[in-house]
Amino acid sequence: MIFSKVRDPRLTTVRRGGTLQDADHRLLAVWAADCAQHVLHFFEQEQPTDDRPRQAIEQARAWARGELTMTQARTAAGHAMGAARALSGAAREAAYAAGQAAAVAHVAAHELGAAAYAIRAARAAAPKEEWLEAGRRECRWQRAQLPDDIRELVLDDQRLRNEYCWFVFDC
Repeated sequence: MIFSKVRDPRLTTVRRGGTLQDADHRLLAVWAADCAQHVLHFFEQEQPTDDRPRQAIEQARAWARGELTMTQARTAAGHAMGAARALSGAAREAAYAAGQAAAVAHVAAHELGAAAYAIRAARAAAPKEEWLEAGRRECRWQRAQLPDDIRELVLDDQRLRNEYCWFVFDC
């Protein structure tokens, strides 16, 4: 679960009564795609012939460029989630990260889901004694990728929803 009961209007588009501008919505989608891309190899090592998560990441980027509709990106998100369901460990978490990245087109707040699942993938891939530090490294890497225009929004969102995201943003 990545959503709190109260939605943040800063992550709701202006068309839906929030304050999120389209340019920032696109930046959130690209950043989420970057987070998912960073751990995609965990999925592809286990499922080399299944391109659904890779396609979801590409669809998230294409939506951000204005090349396809929200519905197309959301559909790709569902396919990536489907790829995750039968798996476990890092591969499953990486596929979920990809699905969450594509879902940002539909609901901007999925940006945190992509990041959280990517951190969980990094943790799951690490040796047991290193899992916590592996997650912290992934979290710090993600933060280093944040564009200035959305940095404060995402960092605040991480602080506010860390509890709902398995406390993975304690880095």
